[in-house]
Amino acid sequence: MTPTGSGTAGIPAEAFIRPRTVTAPELRLVVVPHAGGSGGVYHPMHRVLPPGWDLLLLDLPGRGKRFAQAPVTDMAELVARVTDDVMALGEGVPLALFGHSLGAVIASETARSLQARGRAPVWVGVSGRQATGIQPAVRLLDPSLSDTELARRLTRLGGMPDRIDELPEFRHRFLRLIRSDLRALDSYRPDPDRTPLSADLTVFASTDDVLAPVPGVPAWSRETSGEFRRRLFQGGHFHFLGDTFPAFTEVLAAEITQTLARLAPIGTEAAPPRRESTA
Repeated sequence: MTPTGSGTAGIPAEAFIRPRTVTAPELRLVVVPHAGGSGGVYHPMHRVLPPGWDLLLLDLPGRGKRFAQAPVTDMAELVARVTDDVMALGEGVPLALFGHSLGAVIASETARSLQARGRAPVWVGVSGRQATGIQPAVRLLDPSLSDTELARRLTRLGGMPDRIDELPEFRHRFLRLIRSDLRALDSYRPDPDRTPLSADLTVFASTDDVLAPVPGVPAWSRETSGEFRRRLFQGGHFHFLGDTFPAFTEVLAAEITQTLARLAPIGTEAAPPRRESTA
Protein backbone atom coordinates (compact mmCIF):
# COMPACT_ATOMS: atom_id res chain seq x y z
CA MET A 1 0.00 0.00 0.00
CA THR A 2 1.26 3.49 -0.86
CA PRO A 3 0.74 6.47 1.40
CA THR A 4 -2.65 8.13 1.31
CA GLY A 5 -2.91 10.44 -1.65
CA SER A 6 -0.21 8.80 -3.72
CA GLY A 7 0.03 10.22 -7.21
CA THR A 8 1.39 7.02 -8.74
CA ALA A 9 -0.11 5.20 -11.70
CA GLY A 10 -1.28 8.43 -13.32
CA ILE A 11 -3.48 9.52 -10.41
CA PRO A 12 -3.47 13.34 -10.03
CA ALA A 13 -1.89 13.76 -6.59
CA GLU A 14 -3.45 17.18 -6.07
CA ALA A 15 -7.03 16.06 -6.63
CA PHE A 16 -7.45 12.67 -5.00
CA ILE A 17 -6.79 10.74 -1.84
CA ARG A 18 -5.96 7.18 -2.84
CA PRO A 19 -6.19 4.86 0.21
CA ARG A 20 -4.57 1.90 -1.57
CA THR A 21 -2.72 1.08 -4.77
CA VAL A 22 -4.37 -1.27 -7.26
CA THR A 23 -1.97 -1.98 -10.10
CA ALA A 24 -4.48 -3.43 -12.57
CA PRO A 25 -7.88 -2.14 -11.42
CA GLU A 26 -11.12 -3.74 -12.48
CA LEU A 27 -12.95 -0.48 -11.73
CA ARG A 28 -12.23 3.06 -10.62
CA LEU A 29 -14.64 4.53 -8.08
CA VAL A 30 -14.50 8.31 -7.64
CA VAL A 31 -16.21 9.61 -4.49
CA VAL A 32 -17.27 13.27 -4.26
CA PRO A 33 -17.79 14.60 -0.71
CA HIS A 34 -20.70 16.53 0.77
CA ALA A 35 -20.70 20.28 1.47
CA GLY A 36 -17.88 21.18 3.82
CA GLY A 37 -16.45 17.68 3.67
CA SER A 38 -13.15 16.35 2.37
CA GLY A 39 -12.45 13.10 0.62
CA GLY A 40 -10.84 11.78 3.80
CA VAL A 41 -14.28 11.33 5.40
CA TYR A 42 -14.85 8.44 2.99
CA HIS A 43 -11.50 6.77 3.64
CA PRO A 44 -13.04 3.76 5.52
CA MET A 45 -14.71 2.59 2.31
CA HIS A 46 -11.48 0.97 1.13
CA ARG A 47 -11.74 -1.69 3.85
CA VAL A 48 -15.01 -2.99 2.39
CA LEU A 49 -14.71 -2.55 -1.37
CA PRO A 50 -13.45 -5.43 -3.55
CA PRO A 51 -9.63 -5.54 -3.63
CA GLY A 52 -9.54 -5.03 -7.40
CA TRP A 53 -11.31 -1.66 -7.23
CA ASP A 54 -9.33 1.57 -7.24
CA LEU A 55 -10.89 4.02 -4.75
CA LEU A 56 -10.27 7.71 -5.45
CA LEU A 57 -11.55 10.23 -2.90
CA LEU A 58 -11.87 13.69 -4.37
CA ASP A 59 -10.79 16.79 -2.49
CA LEU A 60 -12.59 19.87 -3.73
CA PRO A 61 -10.85 23.27 -3.58
CA GLY A 62 -10.60 24.71 -0.08
CA ARG A 63 -10.24 21.45 1.87
CA GLY A 64 -8.00 18.46 2.38
CA LYS A 65 -5.13 18.34 -0.10
CA ARG A 66 -6.51 21.49 -1.75
CA PHE A 67 -6.70 23.41 1.52
CA ALA A 68 -4.74 26.35 0.13
CA GLN A 69 -7.01 26.80 -2.90
CA ALA A 70 -9.97 29.16 -2.83
CA PRO A 71 -13.36 27.41 -2.70
CA VAL A 72 -15.38 27.51 -5.92
CA THR A 73 -18.83 29.07 -5.60
CA ASP A 74 -20.07 28.42 -9.15
CA MET A 75 -21.40 24.95 -9.91
CA ALA A 76 -20.56 25.05 -13.62
CA GLU A 77 -16.94 25.91 -12.84
CA LEU A 78 -16.79 23.26 -10.13
CA VAL A 79 -18.10 20.55 -12.47
CA ALA A 80 -15.64 21.62 -15.17
CA ARG A 81 -12.72 21.32 -12.76
CA VAL A 82 -13.83 17.93 -11.46
CA THR A 83 -14.33 16.71 -15.03
CA ASP A 84 -10.74 17.63 -15.80
CA ASP A 85 -9.59 15.82 -12.63
CA VAL A 86 -11.36 12.65 -13.66
CA MET A 87 -10.27 12.89 -17.30
CA ALA A 88 -6.67 12.95 -16.07
CA LEU A 89 -7.11 9.45 -14.63
CA GLY A 90 -6.76 7.98 -18.09
CA GLU A 91 -8.81 5.51 -20.09
CA GLY A 92 -9.25 1.76 -20.22
CA VAL A 93 -10.83 1.12 -16.80
CA PRO A 94 -14.59 1.21 -16.10
CA LEU A 95 -15.50 4.28 -14.09
CA ALA A 96 -18.10 4.77 -11.35
CA LEU A 97 -18.96 7.98 -9.49
CA PHE A 98 -20.65 8.44 -6.12
CA GLY A 99 -21.56 11.62 -4.29
CA HIS A 100 -23.57 12.63 -1.25
CA SER A 101 -25.61 15.86 -1.02
CA LEU A 102 -23.50 18.52 -2.77
CA GLY A 103 -21.41 15.60 -4.01
CA ALA A 104 -24.48 14.05 -5.63
CA VAL A 105 -24.94 17.11 -7.83
CA ILE A 106 -21.25 17.25 -8.72
CA ALA A 107 -21.04 13.50 -9.41
CA SER A 108 -24.12 13.41 -11.64
CA GLU A 109 -23.18 16.55 -13.56
CA THR A 110 -19.58 15.44 -13.94
CA ALA A 111 -20.88 12.15 -15.31
CA ARG A 112 -22.83 14.09 -17.95
CA SER A 113 -19.77 16.16 -18.78
CA LEU A 114 -17.61 13.04 -19.11
CA GLN A 115 -20.26 11.43 -21.27
CA ALA A 116 -20.20 14.44 -23.62
CA ARG A 117 -16.42 14.01 -23.89
CA GLY A 118 -16.65 10.32 -24.74
CA ARG A 119 -15.72 9.03 -21.27
CA ALA A 120 -19.08 8.04 -19.82
CA PRO A 121 -19.04 6.20 -16.48
CA VAL A 122 -20.83 2.87 -16.20
CA TRP A 123 -22.52 3.73 -12.89
CA VAL A 124 -23.47 6.81 -10.90
CA GLY A 125 -24.62 6.79 -7.27
CA VAL A 126 -26.35 9.78 -5.69
CA SER A 127 -27.30 10.21 -2.05
CA GLY A 128 -28.99 12.87 0.08
CA ARG A 129 -30.14 15.06 -2.79
CA GLN A 130 -33.38 15.72 -4.61
CA ALA A 131 -33.47 15.31 -8.38
CA THR A 132 -33.27 18.32 -10.68
CA GLY A 133 -36.40 20.42 -10.51
CA ILE A 134 -37.48 19.05 -7.12
CA GLN A 135 -36.97 21.50 -4.28
CA PRO A 136 -36.33 20.30 -0.71
CA ALA A 137 -39.40 20.22 1.50
CA VAL A 138 -37.66 22.71 3.78
CA ARG A 139 -34.90 25.27 3.18
CA LEU A 140 -32.69 24.43 6.13
CA LEU A 141 -29.33 25.56 4.80
CA ASP A 142 -28.95 29.09 3.49
CA PRO A 143 -25.56 30.75 2.98
CA SER A 144 -26.93 34.03 4.38
CA LEU A 145 -27.60 32.56 7.84
CA SER A 146 -25.54 33.74 10.79
CA ASP A 147 -22.72 31.49 11.99
CA THR A 148 -24.73 30.58 15.07
CA GLU A 149 -27.86 29.61 13.15
CA LEU A 150 -26.00 27.82 10.35
CA ALA A 151 -24.03 25.80 12.92
CA ARG A 152 -27.24 24.95 14.78
CA ARG A 153 -28.94 23.66 11.64
CA LEU A 154 -25.88 21.68 10.57
CA THR A 155 -25.78 20.10 14.02
CA ARG A 156 -29.40 19.02 13.62
CA LEU A 157 -28.48 17.32 10.36
CA GLY A 158 -25.40 15.65 11.85
CA GLY A 159 -23.05 17.65 9.64
CA MET A 160 -20.90 19.44 12.21
CA PRO A 161 -17.50 17.94 13.08
CA ASP A 162 -17.17 16.66 16.64
CA ARG A 163 -15.95 19.16 19.26
CA ILE A 164 -15.66 21.90 16.65
CA ASP A 165 -16.70 24.57 19.17
CA GLU A 166 -13.44 23.92 21.01
CA LEU A 167 -11.52 25.19 17.94
CA PRO A 168 -12.90 28.66 17.05
CA GLU A 169 -10.57 29.24 14.09
CA PHE A 170 -11.41 25.85 12.56
CA ARG A 171 -15.11 26.46 13.21
CA HIS A 172 -14.95 29.80 11.40
CA ARG A 173 -13.13 28.31 8.41
CA PHE A 174 -15.50 25.34 8.25
CA LEU A 175 -18.60 27.55 8.20
CA ARG A 176 -17.02 29.79 5.55
CA LEU A 177 -16.39 26.68 3.43
CA ILE A 178 -19.97 25.51 3.95
CA ARG A 179 -21.23 28.89 2.75
CA SER A 180 -19.12 28.61 -0.41
CA ASP A 181 -20.53 25.16 -1.12
CA LEU A 182 -24.10 26.36 -0.52
CA ARG A 183 -23.53 29.23 -2.94
CA ALA A 184 -22.34 26.72 -5.53
CA LEU A 185 -25.59 24.80 -5.04
CA ASP A 186 -27.59 28.02 -5.37
CA SER A 187 -25.86 28.72 -8.70
CA TYR A 188 -26.93 25.35 -10.11
CA ARG A 189 -29.06 25.92 -13.22
CA PRO A 190 -29.24 22.69 -15.25
CA ASP A 191 -30.78 22.67 -18.71
CA PRO A 192 -34.05 20.70 -18.45
CA ASP A 193 -33.68 19.50 -22.05
CA ARG A 194 -30.17 18.09 -21.75
CA THR A 195 -29.30 14.54 -22.77
CA PRO A 196 -29.84 12.01 -19.95
CA LEU A 197 -27.06 9.93 -18.49
CA SER A 198 -26.30 6.64 -20.20
CA ALA A 199 -24.94 5.14 -16.96
CA ASP A 200 -26.89 3.04 -14.51
CA LEU A 201 -28.10 5.26 -11.68
CA THR A 202 -28.68 4.25 -8.06
CA VAL A 203 -30.33 6.64 -5.61
CA PHE A 204 -29.53 6.12 -1.92
CA ALA A 205 -32.24 7.60 0.28
CA SER A 206 -32.98 7.61 4.01
CA THR A 207 -36.25 7.65 5.87
CA ASP A 208 -35.67 10.84 7.89
CA ASP A 209 -33.66 12.98 5.49
CA VAL A 210 -35.43 16.35 5.51
CA LEU A 211 -33.20 17.65 2.70
CA ALA A 212 -34.07 14.79 0.34
CA PRO A 213 -37.40 13.21 1.32
CA VAL A 214 -38.09 9.71 0.03
CA PRO A 215 -41.14 10.67 -2.11
CA GLY A 216 -38.80 12.63 -4.38
CA VAL A 217 -36.63 9.62 -5.25
CA PRO A 218 -38.56 8.46 -8.38
CA ALA A 219 -37.88 11.81 -10.08
CA TRP A 220 -34.25 10.74 -10.44
CA SER A 221 -35.35 8.12 -12.99
CA ARG A 222 -35.68 10.90 -15.59
CA GLU A 223 -31.96 11.58 -15.30
CA THR A 224 -30.80 8.37 -17.00
CA SER A 225 -31.51 6.11 -19.94
CA GLY A 226 -29.63 3.34 -18.13
CA GLU A 227 -30.98 1.15 -15.38
CA PHE A 228 -32.50 3.03 -12.44
CA ARG A 229 -32.36 1.57 -8.94
CA ARG A 230 -33.00 2.84 -5.43
CA ARG A 231 -31.92 1.77 -1.97
CA LEU A 232 -33.60 2.94 1.22
CA PHE A 233 -31.97 3.22 4.66
CA GLN A 234 -33.09 4.18 8.14
CA GLY A 235 -31.86 7.47 9.52
CA GLY A 236 -31.22 11.09 8.62
CA HIS A 237 -29.12 13.01 6.13
CA PHE A 238 -25.81 11.53 7.32
CA HIS A 239 -27.17 8.09 8.18
CA PHE A 240 -24.20 6.23 6.69
CA LEU A 241 -21.41 7.85 8.69
CA GLY A 242 -20.03 6.12 11.76
CA ASP A 243 -20.84 2.53 12.67
CA THR A 244 -23.13 2.02 9.65
CA PHE A 245 -20.50 3.02 7.10
CA PRO A 246 -19.28 -0.56 6.37
CA ALA A 247 -22.82 -1.83 5.76
CA PHE A 248 -23.59 1.14 3.53
CA THR A 249 -20.41 0.54 1.54
CA GLU A 250 -21.38 -3.10 1.06
CA VAL A 251 -24.68 -2.01 -0.47
CA LEU A 252 -22.93 0.52 -2.68
CA ALA A 253 -20.47 -2.14 -3.87
CA ALA A 254 -23.34 -4.52 -4.60
CA GLU A 255 -24.99 -1.87 -6.78
CA ILE A 256 -21.85 -1.35 -8.83
CA THR A 257 -21.28 -5.10 -9.08
CA GLN A 258 -24.80 -5.49 -10.44
CA THR A 259 -24.04 -3.00 -13.17
CA LEU A 260 -20.71 -4.64 -14.04
CA ALA A 261 -22.46 -8.00 -14.31
CA ARG A 262 -25.14 -6.51 -16.52
CA LEU A 263 -22.60 -4.94 -18.84
CA ALA A 264 -20.31 -7.96 -19.04
CA PRO A 265 -21.85 -9.30 -22.31
CA ILE A 266 -21.23 -6.01 -24.14
CA GLY A 267 -19.36 -6.70 -27.37
CA THR A 268 -21.01 -10.08 -27.89
CA GLU A 269 -24.69 -9.31 -27.44
CA ALA A 270 -26.97 -6.42 -26.68
CA ALA A 271 -27.38 -5.23 -23.11
CA PRO A 272 -30.71 -6.04 -21.46
CA PRO A 273 -33.44 -3.43 -21.80
CA ARG A 274 -33.79 -0.78 -19.14
CA ARG A 275 -35.83 -1.63 -16.09
CA GLU A 276 -36.38 -0.19 -12.62
CA SER A 277 -35.50 -2.10 -9.48
CA THR A 278 -36.67 -1.12 -5.99
CA ALA A 279 -34.53 -3.66 -4.13
